[in-house]
Amino acid sequence: MLRLTLPAISLFLTLLTLTDGGSIGVNYGRIANNLPSAVKVVQLLKSNGLNRVKVYDTDPAVLHALSGTDIKVTVDLPNQQLFAAARSLSFAVAWVNRNVAAYHPHTQIEAIAVGNEVFADPGNTTKFLVPAMKNIHQALIRFNLHNQIKVSSPIALAALGNSYPSSAGSFRPELIEPVFEPMLRFLRETGSYLMVNVYPFFAYESNADVISLDYALFRQNAGVVDPGNGLRYFNLFDAQIDAVFAALSALKYNDVEIVVTETGWPSKGDNNEVGASVENAAAYNGNLVRKILTGGGTPLRPKADLTVYLFALFNENQKFGPTSERNFGLFYPDERKVYDIPFTTEGLKDYHDRPSTSPSPSTAAPATPVNPVTAPSTGNGGVSKSSAANTWCVANPDAQKEKLQVALDFACGEGGADCRPIQPGATCYDPNTLVAHASFAFNSYYQKKARAGGSCYFGGSAYVVTQEPKYGNCEFPTGY
Repeated sequence: MLRLTLPAISLFLTLLTLTDGGSIGVNYGRIANNLPSAVKVVQLLKSNGLNRVKVYDTDPAVLHALSGTDIKVTVDLPNQQLFAAARSLSFAVAWVNRNVAAYHPHTQIEAIAVGNEVFADPGNTTKFLVPAMKNIHQALIRFNLHNQIKVSSPIALAALGNSYPSSAGSFRPELIEPVFEPMLRFLRETGSYLMVNVYPFFAYESNADVISLDYALFRQNAGVVDPGNGLRYFNLFDAQIDAVFAALSALKYNDVEIVVTETGWPSKGDNNEVGASVENAAAYNGNLVRKILTGGGTPLRPKADLTVYLFALFNENQKFGPTSERNFGLFYPDERKVYDIPFTTEGLKDYHDRPSTSPSPSTAAPATPVNPVTAPSTGNGGVSKSSAANTWCVANPDAQKEKLQVALDFACGEGGADCRPIQPGATCYDPNTLVAHASFAFNSYYQKKARAGGSCYFGGSAYVVTQEPKYGNCEFPTGY
């Protein structure tokens, strides 16, 4: 009988675990003027063991370069074409013929993302989403590709109406009947999955005084207990994903799986973008890869083997917004790694996260339960309230529009702000400006969190005032 020493047993168990997990892919964005050719990019993917890639269009040069490889591809039908795809089956058939059937199976297209974060799209394309998805699927049937290629659409966490605790996750009420019910029914009927974009970085950046950095970066911490189901969470990513799983369960779609189509952490940011650094980006992405490839799922779905697409392959120098937007890349345009992390089970064997020895904001895990998705304090996390009797939180009118929009989406989604009054036709919809709507949402979030320190920041897009804001006839509440 073979006798194994303890080190040998440990190695055996490690190797066994590494073969039983999820899958890692990468988003190949191209909003830049200095990227290598598609042929070189494909070689870069292959040399790093990346066998899944998601693109934001159907560029012929990219799809041709991927032909004959073992790399699985998710392509995108842009938001701007949702109206045409929804209105006309013939348009959908022509689009699939030109952009999918012409390449498959030599280019292994495995999914079509119909739009991207449509609910947050200022172009108001939400009502066209499900009809467009159905027409694209019908087009795939025409070419007998419907059993090989999935159809879905990436949602941001702003699609959630409630995200704390994770066990109480739910979709925005106004989206359930017109969009989520028919979309989830379509996903179930076609055997597809829900695409979700999650960014713990944005939650941490806006609440760095109350979120544990270790909790955000998958490092060792005491964890946070969900008061709804008693499950303990040891990282923000799991809490965000489980909020979506709970939202699916609330609508009785437990059988619909999730694919994380975007997640990442920037290696550089503006001075007010707390946590954006090479070290933190390496820790987040490296530890996430280890978690996914070694399996284990989430506390709510421990057997879920997730497919996760890291954002993004390159730093993109022509993206708008704060500095972080141009620094989510795993690689520089010259193909050098921004930081060294593994992408395969083989690479994991020698991977070790190196925690910083310098102090970071809130490096200890919260001692009391706080929101595991957004982690703002409600008074039980040791954060003092504002000393002013009546204070309000408003948007900074000088903030970049892109950053204001991201913060607004966060407040109305993950943040749990009551944004019903700023919906079309509601009492605070007018004036219909980004600053007015953001101010109402920011204040709702701020008041719900009992005016806790750090809850009126939003990455520098908001500040506290002591006189009630005035936007039209809208009244800003001072407490909930």
